[in-house]
Amino acid sequence: MVFIHDTQQALMAAVHLVNTLPGYDGEDRLQTTAELDEYLVVNPYTGLLRRDAAELAAVRGIRNRLRALWAVDREGAVPLVNEMLRDGHALPQLVIHDAYDWHIHATTDDSPLATRILVEAAMAFVDVIRADEYDRIRVCDADDCDAVYVDYSKNGSKRYCDTGNCGNRMNVNAYRRRKARETA
Repeated sequence: MVFIHDTQQALMAAVHLVNTLPGYDGEDRLQTTAELDEYLVVNPYTGLLRRDAAELAAVRGIRNRLRALWAVDREGAVPLVNEMLRDGHALPQLVIHDAYDWHIHATTDDSPLATRILVEAAMAFVDVIRADEYDRIRVCDADDCDAVYVDYSKNGSKRYCDTGNCGNRMNVNAYRRRKARETA
């Protein structure tokens, strides 16, 4: 499964934003404008950036809408994605700027950041749905993690997120359980 660069970039930005929500540890990782700035360093957006409390609140406000995309199947995602596109007044257009080749922007540069994030994520999910690759939209299999990810592995076998050490931790736990059974 290979998506074009801007689709992968928008999916990654959505994953990073959703994973700022409080998880099992209860920690919200997007509470300050400094944390929003950190998010924007990893997930850059062109256009107007206000970097103020109102923008932070708006971006925080879309996280649950994006998280909902990981709680449904392909058919369930369609109305959510369509609603995001309608709410953002999406009007896809080909653009070229900076070091990027031709790609799609579906909002204007002066649209609020939260709108741009939401619409770009929705556009990326359009590609996932159309490619019939929604089974790669996943929640971590670790017992103590609910982080989301997109499985880009060749054979679609990834089970754990990249936010922590979930895969190693679960493998160690399984090993310890096996050893405990052997010695019992």
